[in-house]
Amino acid sequence: MRAHNDLPVPPYAEGLLDVGDGNHVYWSAAGNPEGKPALVVHGGPGSGSSPGSRRLFDPERYRIVQFDQRGCGRSTPHASDPAADLSVNTTAHLVADMERLRIHLGVDRWLLYGGSWGSTLILAYAQAHPERVSEIVIAAVTTTRRSETAWLYEGAGHFFPEAHDRFRAGAGAAGGTGTAAELVGAYAALLNHPDPAVREKAAADWCAWEDAVLSMEGQGTPYTDRVDATRLAFVRICSHYFAHGAFLDEGVLIRDAHRLAGIPGVLVHGRLDMAGPLTTAWELSRAWPDAELHVVEDAGHLGGEETRTHLLTALERFAKG
Repeated sequence: MRAHNDLPVPPYAEGLLDVGDGNHVYWSAAGNPEGKPALVVHGGPGSGSSPGSRRLFDPERYRIVQFDQRGCGRSTPHASDPAADLSVNTTAHLVADMERLRIHLGVDRWLLYGGSWGSTLILAYAQAHPERVSEIVIAAVTTTRRSETAWLYEGAGHFFPEAHDRFRAGAGAAGGTGTAAELVGAYAALLNHPDPAVREKAAADWCAWEDAVLSMEGQGTPYTDRVDATRLAFVRICSHYFAHGAFLDEGVLIRDAHRLAGIPGVLVHGRLDMAGPLTTAWELSRAWPDAELHVVEDAGHLGGEETRTHLLTALERFAKG
């Protein structure tokens, strides 16, 4: 199934929303202003929104809302600046920002779409405000449990030992014996180092590891391809969140999945996802009876044509609701 539009879907409105703590969150809206509201929640954390995500939605039937989470994209202050205060950048802050944006735009209920870290934030928001969510569509399911972070920054090293040795070396002595917690914490410290050269090298080393984990998917080096401020903000925010367990109680998003009762969901996950093994999607689908899980046998974290087809089918179905 092809996307609804091979041409860009430009926004008809955009702005900066004051969310407090000195932060302003960039948002945009595209498609039909009277259409079904849908919020696109980007990954990372810290990746920023992508205009290409709009092409999954029928612009005649959807009001497509996007936003850049605190510290990244066009939101201010930008996390690439070491002076930007990340103590006010937590999952609870982002959930509150989403709710503030909903109220600002006059939306009653909206569909939530996203993947990877975006799925963690979607689940956190939906469990806090289930009455504001009409449906959920997720690709590459994560809940950012410490066990998931341990897999990504330690366990996956069994498959990519050369790259993992380089990742450990980049953390320096602060990386300790190389456990995920030690490595992520060391990188979080390096991204706050006063020397810009130290911050830039740490960001490059982090992105090289992320690309190594995805290297079997044949889609290039999406993390290393980020440059300058974009890369710095991404790694600083990622390491900040992962060093703190995403500021969530361990396992809470699956444990409290009963809060999603009555919300239809579609989960799409690649069996070959090295960044986030299928276990999390499977556990979530068992804890959330209203969700259907589609396992794509030959896809990884970034998905492929079959992943896209499942997402388009789900969004087409939910557009009628």
